[in-house]
Amino acid sequence: MSVNIPQCQNLDQQVNSVIKLLLQESSLRSQDLSAVRTSLEKAISPRFEIVFAGAFSAGKSMLINALLGRELLYSAQGHATGTICYIEYAATPSDEKVVLTFLSEVEIREQVHELCQTLGLSTPGNLHEIEEAKRLQEAAKTLYEQEGGESRNQRAKRAKALEQLLAGFVANRDKINANNNTILSMGELADNGVDSASLYARRSQNSAVIKKIEYYCHHPLLEDGNVIIDTPGIDAPVQRDTQIAYDKIEHSDTSAVVCVFKTAANGELTSEETQLLERIQNNSGIRDRVFYVFNYIDATWYDDQLKNCLNRHLNTQFSSSDRVYKTSGLLGFYGELIRQTHGSDRWGLDSIFAKGNLSHQEAEETPKFIVEFNNYFFTSGQLSRSSFPITPAIGYAETHQEKYLQILNAHGYNLMEQLVLDSGIDQFRDDITRYLTEDRRPQLFQALAEDLRPVCISLRSYYLQNWWDLENQPKEIDAIKDLQLRQLSQDLKTIGDEFEQYIKAHLNQTVASNENAIYDRDFRNLQRKMIERLDTLIQKFSVGEAYKSAQSNHPNSAVVPLLAILAEAFYSLSDDLKVTLVECCETLVANFFQQLTEQVHQADFYHRLYRLLGNDGGIDATLNQLQRKVHDAVISAANTECGAYVRETPEFYAEGTVPHFQLRQTLREACNSADYQGMVEAEPAIRQLLKIDFEKKVKRTVLRHFRTVINLTINDNLQVGAKHQSQTIFSQYETARANLAKTLEQEAEEKLEHNHQLQEKIKQTIDAYNNSVIAINDCLVAMGLGRGKLPAIKDTDLDPVFNYQQPAFTEPSYNIEDEQETSPEIFDAEFTPTEKSPVMSE
Repeated sequence: MSVNIPQCQNLDQQVNSVIKLLLQESSLRSQDLSAVRTSLEKAISPRFEIVFAGAFSAGKSMLINALLGRELLYSAQGHATGTICYIEYAATPSDEKVVLTFLSEVEIREQVHELCQTLGLSTPGNLHEIEEAKRLQEAAKTLYEQEGGESRNQRAKRAKALEQLLAGFVANRDKINANNNTILSMGELADNGVDSASLYARRSQNSAVIKKIEYYCHHPLLEDGNVIIDTPGIDAPVQRDTQIAYDKIEHSDTSAVVCVFKTAANGELTSEETQLLERIQNNSGIRDRVFYVFNYIDATWYDDQLKNCLNRHLNTQFSSSDRVYKTSGLLGFYGELIRQTHGSDRWGLDSIFAKGNLSHQEAEETPKFIVEFNNYFFTSGQLSRSSFPITPAIGYAETHQEKYLQILNAHGYNLMEQLVLDSGIDQFRDDITRYLTEDRRPQLFQALAEDLRPVCISLRSYYLQNWWDLENQPKEIDAIKDLQLRQLSQDLKTIGDEFEQYIKAHLNQTVASNENAIYDRDFRNLQRKMIERLDTLIQKFSVGEAYKSAQSNHPNSAVVPLLAILAEAFYSLSDDLKVTLVECCETLVANFFQQLTEQVHQADFYHRLYRLLGNDGGIDATLNQLQRKVHDAVISAANTECGAYVRETPEFYAEGTVPHFQLRQTLREACNSADYQGMVEAEPAIRQLLKIDFEKKVKRTVLRHFRTVINLTINDNLQVGAKHQSQTIFSQYETARANLAKTLEQEAEEKLEHNHQLQEKIKQTIDAYNNSVIAINDCLVAMGLGRGKLPAIKDTDLDPVFNYQQPAFTEPSYNIEDEQETSPEIFDAEFTPTEKSPVMSE
């Protein structure tokens, strides 16, 4: 647990206990718990991202350095890189580390191409050609020099960015992968220290090709999930870098946005700064979490015009001064460091400002802080001369460093305290820390409570409803018996209706869809057997046998006409196909009713009916009777269907059709000879003629027509039979009453015991629910969120004395005056039972 509040130490266990209780109830487990799980994760393992945004040179990095008291981030006037920096917590100083993510060669090429296009330069064909890269570097350098310096305008910034990007690629080619981002720790580069990483990243040729830096530092401001993020400038020369900044500013997970402006230094808001303000103020989702910092406030101490311009912007842009700060990151940062030094190391000249800790350019010049510190002491107007007089030793000092030493020798820590106070850093640090701990962190717990509330309301209502369903059951055996008998008529009607509805549902599954797998399988089997049987009959057809059969019917004639042969064939094929169709229909009907009967036997209404009557109320007899009726009707339909096969199809004689052509060919071949042998020779043609005619008839039966016949037969008979059986069940009241009289005594005793066990189980579950909810509420109270307590179940909710009227269920009400930060009592939510719901599953 990231928050050291005793009442919240086991919050995750308590919340998961409530979730587990919900998942145990089948009727509730469909409730979406994703929001609860997400809120819980944020509450117990928070990550507060504090995003610093602003233009280049606004002082974001120096401000972050001042907050942490360490020079981690690159900080310099003019153009910096598009690197995004994350600063996260390290548990101990030995855990500190830095991880660098480099741009891929593909990303570098894209940026070079974009910059060259905007600058009007030709894009290099191959970055690995050193001479080509140097040529482009020189061209970029010439451009920003022509513009009057690298920070003069956007074109100059782009030219400087291109020069640094190319230099960084050349210097770090061994770390840049063609397609992927190389990730290296400082230990893999050189020294693993955080300060070494800062120096490495400060070099422009390195920073230009670093995509992301992750610092892990041991600092109290970073505890409990606080993450400081330094974004690229909103006026970045590469559009991708600007978008990175805005994506972080507007992201829903960003806890705070620190907008840093340099208005105090130049007197105006830049166009990019104005756009940033407008986007924030027009976005209701982020404007309430924004801190506005006007850096370089020390510039207004020496220039009244800058001071007036700044005040005008503040009065115009902001309706109040809440979360608006005036700071000097430079003075605040070094002021914090100097407060930790003393005269023996010449107030940091031998440590902080030693040449080994400075870049080459800084080592050759007087550190900027010393110059600004001297200005602060002499001309800022911030100091009282009665408190901080100019002593003779100070007045006699000549160089900046001599003046710096004499000033601190005379006024020491008191002056540094005043400097840090005037820099505005302490107030800014205190306010943002207070926001995260007192505002933002409780918001996470409040969000968790709000997401968990519907779950608790559902569980509470469910438990109490089940409790009162059981509590309202009769408590005496005679009362249970009387209740059962009074309900008997309605129970019989309900069972009859359920039987009828069950049959209708089964019919719908069978007739209106292919969901009845057994029925569908049997009919497909019927189709297959009919087609296979036709093929077999055609193949085995014998003209000789047909000739004999036809001649036996006319013994006085020695010659048999072809039409007689065909007539014998038509009758023979029709009879054989009829046998196959009847067999398949018998199987289909038998399997359908066997499946239906077995499923009815397993249905709940069937067992309830058996309990009431001691028998099935005639259901099996009805189903058997219906099976016989359906069987007879389907077999009759099969006989009729195949009986019609004897008649030729109309196409058989239609001119221009295949059957007509085949018939003429067959007749011609058979009539070439008047004896038996001529007929035998025409046998292949006769088979083909029979195949053409019968295939159409059989396919019409099995593919288009006969399933509908069977479906209608089953549907019509079962609809009528189910309705009649439903009425029969309802009419057996006297039989049911006589049967129940024999068993109600024992059932009533079992019912009482069963209800008692269920109530005990519900009570145990309610206790488990209350234990978790009370523990969660204690945490909320400790966080100052007593008004948002979750609803528990009180003893009075289970007491008949307080609930004799049994009004309808309502959601627990909230008393706005019940500020329970000082009271650990559970939320007082009234329970009101409603209509019956299913009793909890055993």
